[in-house]
Amino acid sequence: MTQYIKNQILKYLSHFTVFALAVGLIFHSCELNADMKGAHHKPSKSKSKSSFKLPKPPKDSDYYEKGKPSSAKVELGRLLFFDKLLSGNQNISCATCHHPSAGSGDQLSLPIGEGGRSLGQERDTGEALGAVHELVPRNSPDIFNRGAKEFVSMFHDGRVENTSKKKKSIKTPAGKNLPRGLDNVLAAQALFPVTSATEMAGQSGENPIADLAAEEDFEGIWSALSDRLKSVPEYRLLFENAFPRIKKGKEEITFAHAGNAIAAFEAHAFRFDNSPFDEYLRGDENAITEDEKAGMTLFYGKAMCASCHSGPFMTDHQFHAMGMPQIGPGKGHGPGGREDFGRGGVTGRNRDRYKFRTPSLRNVALTGPWGHNGAFSDLKEVVIHQLDPIETLAYYDRNQPILPNRPDLNNMNWKVMDDALAVNQLAGACRVEPVVLDSLEIDQLVDFLYSLTDLRALDMMYIIPESVPSGLPVDD
Repeated sequence: MTQYIKNQILKYLSHFTVFALAVGLIFHSCELNADMKGAHHKPSKSKSKSSFKLPKPPKDSDYYEKGKPSSAKVELGRLLFFDKLLSGNQNISCATCHHPSAGSGDQLSLPIGEGGRSLGQERDTGEALGAVHELVPRNSPDIFNRGAKEFVSMFHDGRVENTSKKKKSIKTPAGKNLPRGLDNVLAAQALFPVTSATEMAGQSGENPIADLAAEEDFEGIWSALSDRLKSVPEYRLLFENAFPRIKKGKEEITFAHAGNAIAAFEAHAFRFDNSPFDEYLRGDENAITEDEKAGMTLFYGKAMCASCHSGPFMTDHQFHAMGMPQIGPGKGHGPGGREDFGRGGVTGRNRDRYKFRTPSLRNVALTGPWGHNGAFSDLKEVVIHQLDPIETLAYYDRNQPILPNRPDLNNMNWKVMDDALAVNQLAGACRVEPVVLDSLEIDQLVDFLYSLTDLRALDMMYIIPESVPSGLPVDD
């Protein structure tokens, strides 16, 4: 099954030459014999091979609205997701960095946000005064299955999160200025990329949205974007169809409505949770190969993967310091402002520095590059890193990231990794004991990860609309 999935991914991506080349290189590397990283360590104490129970496959009740949101809301959200009208300079959409042709990401280590041109690895950094000022500091996370209710925190650092299971109590950077009427934490997340200068708003002086973003005026941004949407007659009709209270004149169109629609679309369109592994969990012993079964046993036993990647969506939704190499412009943390403290930047606690949310591993073969900043473009290499983070951090291959080549941006990318003290602090925050696997076991573990791919996710091009109400282009 693993080889079949690899072949199907390559066949689909062959329509997108650059993506196919990158994924082909990743698959080629998976055929190599893995080095025994950490072999000089004494084996850590680990639980027996049955130490973690297998999860139950996902079901409709795991999702908001039992996985069946309003079709009118989904359609509105689809058009908003692909419409550049939501960006300050009207040159980038949500889909630019979360594209169906790129596993719901962009196939780059760090996104080329506002000011860039084209899609995926063909995207450039723009030109002249309109060029990007810096890369987006973190990797575009995949959005598979985010409509599941257990995803209570969003973004790599969890800065948008539902803090209470009993009631909607959503904590965000907007604080008390978060608009009312949001359906869930996924809808709240949709409100924030438009407020980022590097992602969608643009630079101060370029447009009114960018000026508001420079002042961190969230309410002003959302109000201005709502006005844009109201000015398009087709959007007014779509909002009325999706929200009865707007149609009855009891509510005005707000950006909270837009967030709710985008969340409904994402929850519906990017739900891919029926992999060969799920068929195995439902009782089909032949759904996965013997090597994939061996990898599964390692995953839920000796390799200790399930200590964090647990449950039906293979994440504990917690934050862990895994010694991931730090690349890119950073988040303004540390003495030089080029570090990324992750969860520590949200909580302000030193003990949370360099911790990032455990990613879901569903469809993981489609979602590279991997890591909160895309530090690894080879799935096997990121697995080896997780087994022994300190060892691999010390010998990190700087050819792994997929980044644009521009001298000023290149200069930013390696500031932290060139700072011995910063790297030492990064390593010191990691408390993971090394796990020793031999070459065959590592290959089997990677094989199991491929079995987590829902084959329907290999072709998501049907999701893309032919046009959007603003009339702005969709296919670039």
